[in-house]
Amino acid sequence: MSTLIHPTAVINNHAQLHPTVRVEPYAVIGSQVTIGANTVVGSHAIIDGLTEIGADNQIFPGAAIGLEPQDLKYKGANSRVIIGDRNRIREYVTINRATEEGEATVLGNDNLLMAYSHVGHNCLIGNEVVIANSVAIAGHVHIESMAIISGVLGIHQFVHIGRLAMVGGMSRISRDVPPYMMVEGNPARVRSLNLTGLKRRGFSHDEIRELKKAFSCLYLKKLSLNEAIAKLEMLSDNQYIQHLRNFVHQSSSPGRRGLIFSKN
Repeated sequence: MSTLIHPTAVINNHAQLHPTVRVEPYAVIGSQVTIGANTVVGSHAIIDGLTEIGADNQIFPGAAIGLEPQDLKYKGANSRVIIGDRNRIREYVTINRATEEGEATVLGNDNLLMAYSHVGHNCLIGNEVVIANSVAIAGHVHIESMAIISGVLGIHQFVHIGRLAMVGGMSRISRDVPPYMMVEGNPARVRSLNLTGLKRRGFSHDEIRELKKAFSCLYLKKLSLNEAIAKLEMLSDNQYIQHLRNFVHQSSSPGRRGLIFSKN
């Protein structure tokens, strides 16, 4: 056995681990698991199912990845979990595999999932997302890149959370969170632009000014959603306004939860 694998770890002979993977005491790794270079699997972690994990990840003690979804529709399908590179998955995080054959729960690159957070079946999480302690994410949730989800909150199934949004702790998120916004409360409300996040990510003065105009259309002018969308069409066509406009359009389409719209 490799000197990087503790002798008490239980690893199925069919699992595919890069020679540089380190596995700590009492971890359990199933037969369909693939793990890339320099990933560390902490003690008592469990990785099972058809699970692909990339390089340079840190999986902390007690995490459970790739187990069956908490979905009554699940009938034993060989569904997947796909995890990218350089993620930090802290203590007792749970990431469930998808429900149906050919489907996947996907986590991108450079994400931080803090202790006791849960990622439900069929979720799609982008890159550089921060999910704080004890966040419960239901099935089919989509979180775009660079969003920050603060602690001890729940996200309803099928909700979409936009790029560079920030969600305040102990909120109840039952509708879509637009990109670049700050949201908090129970029920959740959009409070402002995520100005600090935008500046940290290098948004220019002109780009922030256009997003302020978009925020005003959506949340300050007391317009109907259709009127606000029409106003958004008149703004600058930079990539961030385009992304916000597309998100708002898609949020009102069939199968979506609809937009968090009221500020007050």
